Amino acid sequence: MNLLLDTHIWLWLLEEPNRIALGAYKQIESATELVLSAASVWELAIKTQLGRLNTNLAVAELRQEILQEMAAKELVVTAAHALTAASLPLVHKDPFDRMLVAQASIEGLTLVTADALMRRYGGAQIWAGNG
Repeated sequence: MNLLLDTHIWLWLLEEPNRIALGAYKQIESATELVLSAASVWELAIKTQLGRLNTNLAVAELRQEILQEMAAKELVVTAAHALTAASLPLVHKDPFDRMLVAQASIEGLTLVTADALMRRYGGAQIWAGNG
């Protein structure tokens, strides 16, 4: 199974893996491929710049660790992704999260998230929250 991880799931994997539900963690470990969206890198950079996110590593180092140590594949944002994200209902107002939903749908990926609002979009998802 190919998994597109929500931005917070990447952070949890790197810094707080015990926050991920055990079943989801096992599915992440056994995935055929882990996918990092360029939208997640952008989101991390913006939140860091705004002072809303403090991580142990700089965003460029986080990206590098995810791509190298976790052997993730990077997914670019395309116009098709943007158009699909823009057409989604505003169930979730976060444009980064809508982009991940769109990318998962277009690319045939299973989205791993602990964001309850994202679940309302449907599609292939793995719930990673504890509860």
